[in-house]
Amino acid sequence: MRGGTAGLLAVLAVLWLPEAGRAQSVSELFKKVAPSVVVIRARGREVTAGGGPSNFSEIGSGVLISTDGKVMTAAHVVHTMDAITVEVLGGETVAARVVASEPAADLSLLQLDKVPAGARAATLANSDTVQVGDQVMIVGAPFGLSHSLSVGWISARWAPNTVYREMPLAEFFQTDAVINTGNSGGPMFNMKGEVIGIVSHNISKSGGSEGLGFVVTINTAKQLLLERRSFWSGLEGLMLSGELADLLNLPPKTSGYIVKTVAKDSPGALLGLRGATQVATISGQEVPLGGDIILAINGVAMSMPNVPRIREAMSQMAAGAPFTVTILRAGQVLELTGQLP
Repeated sequence: MRGGTAGLLAVLAVLWLPEAGRAQSVSELFKKVAPSVVVIRARGREVTAGGGPSNFSEIGSGVLISTDGKVMTAAHVVHTMDAITVEVLGGETVAARVVASEPAADLSLLQLDKVPAGARAATLANSDTVQVGDQVMIVGAPFGLSHSLSVGWISARWAPNTVYREMPLAEFFQTDAVINTGNSGGPMFNMKGEVIGIVSHNISKSGGSEGLGFVVTINTAKQLLLERRSFWSGLEGLMLSGELADLLNLPPKTSGYIVKTVAKDSPGALLGLRGATQVATISGQEVPLGGDIILAINGVAMSMPNVPRIREAMSQMAAGAPFTVTILRAGQVLELTGQLP
């Protein structure tokens, strides 16, 4: 009799546990985190082989991380765009601007003009505690379908400069959670509803999701966007190789960065930098032509080995500090002077 009474009491105790003490279902977690997820729509310009800029649009996702309107997203969604809007759950849309960006980790930080009443900032986790085999959720806007959910697992973890060398600063989670066009920049959540990463890209032969998604760890994002505050230039371009410099008939040992695109109202635009006027294919590589070539920043030659040094120096400069950029424009070496935003 006593054993039966004890068992009944145990069952009743479980039934009457407070809501916070029970494990949350995926649907409950989705309802909890959805107000922090945003849809990003951006407009920009690109140059083509035909010459002249053509307008295009980009759609991605992001996550609100602070009550004052900071949003984390992927750099390739917003880095060189002229106009950016953010849509929250419920459909309200507000303007946004880039305030920090690190293309070498595919990360950008936006500032909203205002924070909609229904939006709620997400909680950022310590991604060092995430393990292969952990279940995860991704919420974003695949193909523009707002606030869509996919669920999967952490398949692997990749140290910086291993799996994707075009983004050498990014530590990646690999996941089998479905990632499609429009998910880029969206948050990956653990099963506590905390952000553990920012979606970057997937590897696909078919053009769809094949279970090879890559997500930048949130500790990488916190370090580069919040702690160090990577400098946003608003530039897209190509690092000049020695072989390409020879083909373009530039002076011997010329190193630099060929400017392809300059975002409207960006530090690069305010400095007076000019983007390319057309794109040509040289030795199988698309090369922007007709724009400025950045030779040096604050006297440090623009070359691949010097990029970390330049990046670190710019990140430590105070807002309003002057800096100089040496460029090659139409065969002349010029020096431009600007101020950090």
